[in-house]
Amino acid sequence: MPDDLRRQALRALLESDPFVKAKAARALDDRLPVEADETLAAPQGIPGRPSRPELVPPNKVKSRDARSEAGRAALIHSLCHIEFNAINLALDILWRFPGMPVAFYRDWARVAREEGMHFQLLCNHLGGMGHAYGDMPAHDGLWEMAERTSGDLLARLALVPRTLEARGLDASPMVRAKLAGAGDQAAAVIIDVILHDEIGHVATGNRWYRHLCAREGIDPIACFRDLAMRYRAPRLRGPFNLPARRAAGFSDEELELLLSEDAARPRADVAAADRG
Repeated sequence: MPDDLRRQALRALLESDPFVKAKAARALDDRLPVEADETLAAPQGIPGRPSRPELVPPNKVKSRDARSEAGRAALIHSLCHIEFNAINLALDILWRFPGMPVAFYRDWARVAREEGMHFQLLCNHLGGMGHAYGDMPAHDGLWEMAERTSGDLLARLALVPRTLEARGLDASPMVRAKLAGAGDQAAAVIIDVILHDEIGHVATGNRWYRHLCAREGIDPIACFRDLAMRYRAPRLRGPFNLPARRAAGFSDEELELLLSEDAARPRADVAAADRG
């Protein structure tokens, strides 16, 4: 078969070297045709990943004080891992799901290119601190949700860009403040770049989620609640970056529900979630 954008994305997804993968993601070629209606067979080895970092449960990843050199390195390493997973997520949605408009695939190719750039920026900064991606343990929560939703595009859109990746919008101001407060202005600037781009990535998820809901005649808010329960999505807790969420396309109704549900959670539940 002649090459197309979805096959190019699948090859990049299978790449196990994270730096080669990031380069391949950034090289996704919008001049290639898109075979939008073709169902591609899933090969073994998805996603390609290196032997390091060691993957451990989330509660086994230690948080460290960003005011120390070791703590900042651990924080930057965790961000590298998030962006590595984000590359895989963008590549996976691009190749896996047929039957969408061509613009859908080109949108996710743009997302993959930007995630590859984020990974490179963070890894270069980590390298300047004397460390490399893979030096520290990490967890795999983002990809676990991708596996759960591998047969359901509506769920993938609802629970990855609109839920898990949107959490990054909420976390960015706090992460930036920690890095800037520790005197790492270069890392703070990288966070600014990532936040700007991630608003667009979440907006892409919102746009195509609503496209599918409209096509199927489904209420997007009721559908989201159902999917979150069915696929065991984490319950979101504040504080929320409301300006970024609005810029990413969340409606006032969605944000009001998010705030009211967070306020109604028992404080013991919040404390347990914070410990986990």
